[in-house]
Amino acid sequence: MWLAADIHLGAEVPRTNRAFYDFLALARRQAQGLILCGDIFDAWIGDDHALNHPPDWLAEALRELRLTAQAIPLWLMHGNRDFLLGPALAEALGARLAAAPLRLDTAAGPVLLAHGDEYCTDDVQYQRFRAVVRTRWVQHLFLALPLGLRRAIARRARAHSRQAHAGKPPRIMDVNATAVAQALRAADCTVLIHGHTHRPAIHALRFHGRDGQRFVLPDWEFDHAQPPRGGWISLDGQGIQMHTWPA
Repeated sequence: MWLAADIHLGAEVPRTNRAFYDFLALARRQAQGLILCGDIFDAWIGDDHALNHPPDWLAEALRELRLTAQAIPLWLMHGNRDFLLGPALAEALGARLAAAPLRLDTAAGPVLLAHGDEYCTDDVQYQRFRAVVRTRWVQHLFLALPLGLRRAIARRARAHSRQAHAGKPPRIMDVNATAVAQALRAADCTVLIHGHTHRPAIHALRFHGRDGQRFVLPDWEFDHAQPPRGGWISLDGQGIQMHTWPA
């Protein structure tokens, strides 16, 4: 099983898009399955946007994901940017939606998968916002708006997010150790794999008298970062391994 997150596919990152599509081609040849743990897209304003006359970049993204789902099992998990991904899209791609957090029994042992933003509990302002936009009636109202208005709201939300991040200390935008420990205990796991923070690493944990690990998935950025970055995690009988792209 392979895991990836935080690709942020969009019209403004063609090199990142292409690098990820090359990764998907490799996954189709070598992986037994692929779980994308959120923020697959930089923004998602509704399945109807994708399924009814998508722009060229999005049509290409959907085609690559569909090809992947035809070759291997593909699961899509919500992130903080694309939490409106819905069952209509998953069905059109031949993929499945994966609820987070997800306890997964693998050849490498049981692991807990999540996007990761749910554990950034020190960022109280963000958690309040997250609670509001994840409520069903708010999502229903947003999806009922005209497509052009949804695009405008998404653009404004991204701009506000960038401004908010610039003014926050890095500490509060990382996961909270207590929140991680509580999640692992509830899932009866000692390993957490997540994305969101764009801080790929392997952390040793000690919680409730148990030893564990926290793996942070790499983010993908080939348009504005030097050097470019991207990667994934594999789970198999050899354990949990972090990989960088290009392979």
